Amino acid sequence: MPVITPFRRPSRPSGNAPDDPDTPESGPLKALAALQALRARLAHRWAWRARHPRAALAVRRVTTALSAILVLGALLLPNTLVALEPSRFARIPAEAVVAAVLLLCLPRVPRLVAAALFGAALGALTVLNLLDMGFTAYLGRSFNLVLDWGLLDDAQSFVADSMGGAAAAWAAVGAVVLALALLVLTALAAVRLGELLAAHRARAARGALMAATVWMTSVALGVQTFGVPVATTSASRAAEAQAHRVVDTLRDEAAFAKEAKADRFGATPGAQLVPDLRGKDMIFTFIESYGRSAIEDPVMAPGVDRTLDASTEALAKAGFHARSGWLTSATYGGSSWLGHSTFLSGLWVDNQQRYRTVTAGDHLTLTKAFRKTGDWDTVGVMPGVQKAWPEADWYGLDKVYDASDVGYRGPKFSWSTMPDQYALEAFQRLEHGRKRDKPLMAEVILTSSHQPWAPVPRMVGWDEVGDGSVYDGIEASGVKASDVITDSARSKEEYGKSIQYSVTSLTQWLERYGTDDTVLVFLGDHQPLARVSGNKASRDVPVSVVAKDPKVLDAIGDWNWTEGLKPAHDAPVWKMSAFRDRFLTAYGSVPHPTGAGG
Repeated sequence: MPVITPFRRPSRPSGNAPDDPDTPESGPLKALAALQALRARLAHRWAWRARHPRAALAVRRVTTALSAILVLGALLLPNTLVALEPSRFARIPAEAVVAAVLLLCLPRVPRLVAAALFGAALGALTVLNLLDMGFTAYLGRSFNLVLDWGLLDDAQSFVADSMGGAAAAWAAVGAVVLALALLVLTALAAVRLGELLAAHRARAARGALMAATVWMTSVALGVQTFGVPVATTSASRAAEAQAHRVVDTLRDEAAFAKEAKADRFGATPGAQLVPDLRGKDMIFTFIESYGRSAIEDPVMAPGVDRTLDASTEALAKAGFHARSGWLTSATYGGSSWLGHSTFLSGLWVDNQQRYRTVTAGDHLTLTKAFRKTGDWDTVGVMPGVQKAWPEADWYGLDKVYDASDVGYRGPKFSWSTMPDQYALEAFQRLEHGRKRDKPLMAEVILTSSHQPWAPVPRMVGWDEVGDGSVYDGIEASGVKASDVITDSARSKEEYGKSIQYSVTSLTQWLERYGTDDTVLVFLGDHQPLARVSGNKASRDVPVSVVAKDPKVLDAIGDWNWTEGLKPAHDAPVWKMSAFRDRFLTAYGSVPHPTGAGG
């Protein structure tokens, strides 16, 4: 007979085996266990407070004090380094009074939410204020919330080139951690202060009333401490300025797109463009960070002025003469491409959005005008370009030599991929010295005077340049970027030396290789950053036209520029965007407008 085994319920696994997910009791049991663990932690915390009441009280008071300091500091933080003074923090922010009154009126849950949102927003505003400080110090303008995020990647690349990849990585990590910490800590601080107000509602209400009374009285009487008003709404004004900047940026996009379509010479036939320069080799050269401060600042000017005077004299002996003036750049401290595009397009390109707009269109650049004639070969020498550069066609350049195309085998000089003397010698070898059927139009960008101005190359014999290996010892023995980058006095000294080197490289090249038909236009793209040029420096840069043929300089006689390479202090100052049309007109171009201007 078959054996019948009685049915038995499976036993639950013993020990530490995981719960059966299909068992209905598992969810509630886990929740109960978590609740018990939380109660145990709270009990331990309260037990610690009971055992150490004085220490617990000290911790609470210190935490509260730090929370108040963080919130008030964030409310009073300016957005420029110049304004970062102790007196700025001895004021009463209206936002603190309004927030205190609001939190006192709310029940607990809405109060917690409002405090957290207020604190997080204050943390975000603090991050933007810190970005404003950095952008003002380096670029002479505030951070643009819409356009400038891409420049942070450029900043990291600059730090990597100047201080090394590890320093750049740590700097990036530190910046992200700081931003997140500010968002979280200001939110937690605001919540803690909100709970403190609620716990002492009567006294907090009286304190808020007194603070509001003092604030309004200070406004009415204009009360000041250390030269600044006691009552302030700086945080609100900073937030409002950021909002206006966003709105203005969005509005500017459409307005500039329309402006870029208007071109006084847009429809001019090639035969009617620069007819008075036919047969000339035209060279447009930008010297990085070559600004007015290099010629007029008491620290840098003596050395730079001696170089300009000596170069003017040496060029005169070689048969070249020059006229010089001032242009007001569309950028400051960096973003050189904005200066380049402004100068060559005749449009005011002062932000990244405008740059994208104009380079995506067909607005006539000064360099493209020469290609449009069909009478020039057009090339660019761009030692600072290290990746794809699609803007070459918009500039009208048939051939571009970037950092990898010129055969350089020497060391980098901080950010600069190669010394200017090498870049110019390579230009001579690859293009200017070649026999050709047409004259040459070249755009050359020199980079040795790019910050941090350490180490700075020095001149070698032109026959010794070779493949650049000669610079190994020069770079190794030069000043280190880390010794200069945070020292304003050293930065000024090394910046002045870099400008002397760049000007000497260019003018010696012209002496050595220039011909009767060579015409050189060279200028700075922008002033150096405020640490070198000063907090109230202008945006002016020097510009010079150099040629042997007297007719070339006679054509610009009515510009009233200064003779030689050093413009006089009171020489004419034009916006950089004005140069294109003045240049085209001076050399015989006939206007045929297009777009809205036509």
